[in-house]
Amino acid sequence: MTNTVPRAASNKASAHSALNNVRNNWRNFGIIAHIDAGKTTLSERILFKTGEIHRTGEVHEGNAAMDHMDLEKERGITIGAAATRCVWNGHEFTLIDTPGHIDFAIEVERSLRVLDGAITVLSGVAGVQPQTESVWHQAEKHGVPMIIFVNKMDQTGADFARVTEQVRKHLGARPVPLAIPVGAADEFGGVIDVLQQRLLQWDAKGNMTVLALPAELQAQAQAAYAYAASVAAEASDVLTDAYLANDTLTHVDILQGLRTLTLARKAVPMLAGSAYKNAGIEPLLDAVIDWLPAPDDRAAPVATLNGDSVTVATGDADPLAALVFKVTHDEHGSLAFVRIYGGSLHEGETIWNASLDSSVRIGRLYVVHADERTSTTQSGAGSIIAIANLKDALTGQTLSSKAQAWTLETIHAGEPVVALAVEPGSGTDRAKMLAALDKFRREDPSLRLENNVETGETILWGMGELHLDVVLERARREAAVDIRVGAPHVAYKETMGLPMVEAEGKLDKQNGGKGMYARVVVRLELLDEGEFAFANVVKGGVIPTAFFPAVEKGVQQAMQQGPLGQKVTGVKVTLLDGDFHAVDSNEMAFIIAAKEAVLAGLRKAKPVLLEPVMKVTVDAPAINTGDVIGDLQKRSGRVLGITENTGRVEVVADVPLTRLFGHTNDLRSLSQGRAFASAVYARHAACDVNEASFV
Repeated sequence: MTNTVPRAASNKASAHSALNNVRNNWRNFGIIAHIDAGKTTLSERILFKTGEIHRTGEVHEGNAAMDHMDLEKERGITIGAAATRCVWNGHEFTLIDTPGHIDFAIEVERSLRVLDGAITVLSGVAGVQPQTESVWHQAEKHGVPMIIFVNKMDQTGADFARVTEQVRKHLGARPVPLAIPVGAADEFGGVIDVLQQRLLQWDAKGNMTVLALPAELQAQAQAAYAYAASVAAEASDVLTDAYLANDTLTHVDILQGLRTLTLARKAVPMLAGSAYKNAGIEPLLDAVIDWLPAPDDRAAPVATLNGDSVTVATGDADPLAALVFKVTHDEHGSLAFVRIYGGSLHEGETIWNASLDSSVRIGRLYVVHADERTSTTQSGAGSIIAIANLKDALTGQTLSSKAQAWTLETIHAGEPVVALAVEPGSGTDRAKMLAALDKFRREDPSLRLENNVETGETILWGMGELHLDVVLERARREAAVDIRVGAPHVAYKETMGLPMVEAEGKLDKQNGGKGMYARVVVRLELLDEGEFAFANVVKGGVIPTAFFPAVEKGVQQAMQQGPLGQKVTGVKVTLLDGDFHAVDSNEMAFIIAAKEAVLAGLRKAKPVLLEPVMKVTVDAPAINTGDVIGDLQKRSGRVLGITENTGRVEVVADVPLTRLFGHTNDLRSLSQGRAFASAVYARHAACDVNEASFV
């Protein structure tokens, strides 16, 4: 007896309104992965299965609904996180599809900051890759519960068991396989539904058929069920007792136990399929409902109010607490994406921007589906909504009421590592160029725009070559301005060459009237972890406590530009001693003396220049192994490992970022376009100051 399950009919209009106030039936989740694992293809299939779209687009054809930017369609990659809504089995989903390329890590960071759960997509062929680890750790940082979908099981080399072991080894997770693929590549024949002990298969149109388990699969299915039961039993004493009494648990007990463990990030449900073949999507959608949290399942956020930490109340009628996590601009103006944690937003009302200490008026509210908008008049706690033309909105700002002006933790962008000198094609276009780049800077906190006063150049900093290339191409198109660029530069840092030094800074100026006097003695020590730390062990009142903040300010100023002209990192500064004058000492004197003390100490410590080093992973045909390794070594790369898998090879190496420019084109050439690479920031490491190229 078989049961054919048709694709869900479109019911979005009625369901969105019907579910708007039932937070237990909401799921705010994202899709995260390494580049080319199939995130956007999976997003398309989710929209298709839930009835939001009636024809799936393909990334390689440039017509995917979630990749709506022209550059995304042309390049076949996701550049900006795209949000949409859909409904499945009486539950409303807000889904955010994030980029996989490391250059756009800020899109993943700000999405995970406001989402309740995530699907991590792994390629069944490539498994856990460098950017997988990066986004996984980003999710861990924000405490986001996850489920795993092993994609591309229809491709040659796919191996579910190998990927499961990689999840344990490389991600430190505890995977619980619940939809196990039957076969792989051309032999991929559906998945085993572990909890209901049945076989699920899909035809060429994506229709799912439910079958009884064949005899040859029953032992595997029963072993997987027994393992799931043993894990779920750890969720509570009640389940432990039931498991010990019966040596198993019921289907419902396992669901409940795994939900508890997943929300606590102590287990990770693991499913498999092929998004491209429309296989495995329904079990994944059910898994989102079963194991990812509703808004009320997450701990209430902590905000700062009048210098104190307070827990935000998360009801619709509570004071407003909302975070702006993304801002975009188009021909209609700006659009601010907001996560409402407590309270509600209403069209036309005036609220408070607690980050700016100013009132702002809410114009139009929208539910967003990729690049389409649907008006709404209000939105409550737990929801993600977009506000049109919100005045002075920037990523990381808190919206509140004026009476309860608390601020939520902001969103932190990574330090940019690559810079380009940019100039307009003609002098008359300079204002247009700067306006366009400033717009993108306001959208993207990982961009930095500055002016080099010595050379008169405008410098654009970003997270990588691709990041800057995309920004500049968008500026050319959207502002109709010609922009020329210089050679790329990287973000150097500097640190101490000795483990510890002591130094003095002294200011003693007398010019007839009131003078300026301060003396500061500091100890500088290398830090194993962290960029900077400050401590004060002064005793006996040698420096009045009123001047301590000035000393710390001077120390921080010195750390911004050391003797080599770069930002100082990995140093702890301790205030040891000092002196003051009852009349001539003031804050400015101590700022100057502290800065001079630190700079003197850094010079004494034989400063070392540091350059960014990237962990590069190259996937290439095995026949090209020698060429790939030779190219990496030519770039001063240090090979860390080589793994062979079904006619292909994965080479992992540490390579200085300065030597990576042009690597993609060279790799494409030496492999006839069959190899690809990804690079993830690893660390800053010592380099030769004479070989460095500074902006």
